[in-house]
Amino acid sequence: MKDTGQRIPMLTAYDATSARLVEAAGVPIILVGDSLGMTIQGHETTVPVTLEDIIYHTRAVVRGTSKAMIVFDLPFMTYTISPEQALTSAGRAIQEGGANAVKMEGGAHMAPTVARVVAAGIPVMAHIGLTPQSVYQLGGWRIQGRDAQSAQRLIDDALALEQAGAFAIVLETIPAPVAKEITARLHIPTIGIGAGPDCDGQVQVFHDLLGLTEDHLPKHAKRYANLAETIRQAVGEYVAEVGNGSFPTEAQSFKMDEAALAALYSHAGGSNGGVKP
Repeated sequence: MKDTGQRIPMLTAYDATSARLVEAAGVPIILVGDSLGMTIQGHETTVPVTLEDIIYHTRAVVRGTSKAMIVFDLPFMTYTISPEQALTSAGRAIQEGGANAVKMEGGAHMAPTVARVVAAGIPVMAHIGLTPQSVYQLGGWRIQGRDAQSAQRLIDDALALEQAGAFAIVLETIPAPVAKEITARLHIPTIGIGAGPDCDGQVQVFHDLLGLTEDHLPKHAKRYANLAETIRQAVGEYVAEVGNGSFPTEAQSFKMDEAALAALYSHAGGSNGGVKP
């Protein structure tokens, strides 16, 4: 897609139903992101998410899809201790989760780890810029690469990760000109999130895109629907109809053969109370 100039849409999904819908809409890459710690589990960061959490959700996503590439987001402290640890975690992502690739956060210092995992036959998507698993070290959700020195470091990181064998790189929350420069220098695709319009592709969080959350919307995100309000209204109507007895109706009820019903009441020695079969 990069070679032919096609922009690459990527989206998160965390269960079979959402994954099926995302794939049907034409998304070629689905990320089972550790963002599920915030969108699904209710944490303030992605840090508490475990390898078992991602494996569980990836299995569901895989069952809901047939052709999209499924990328497994390796969680905090499951790949940074050593290349061997990363290889073990990545192996579980492929064997137990059913993913097609894994994603790792970190710059040039992660290049040997990326190379080790790629050498074992597991595709790796890299991730630089604002790396959510390092949110405490970064001092919060801050833009990265705003000065010349840090911007050059991001460029060097990207080149090192490409050299190590990464097949794509996520660029998160960095100035658009820096992302444009990185994209121009790399042969592999860049996937932006808060990195401007010049990346080869974009990734967004399912819940942000569909308006399933009503708290702060990140600057990089755009709501394409307001499903939170739609869901609230629908559930509210259900509650009201159950309360006033208008649901369920005969349309949602099941009938019984008249002879069988008569035999039932005869056997029970009671009356059908006016109930029709």
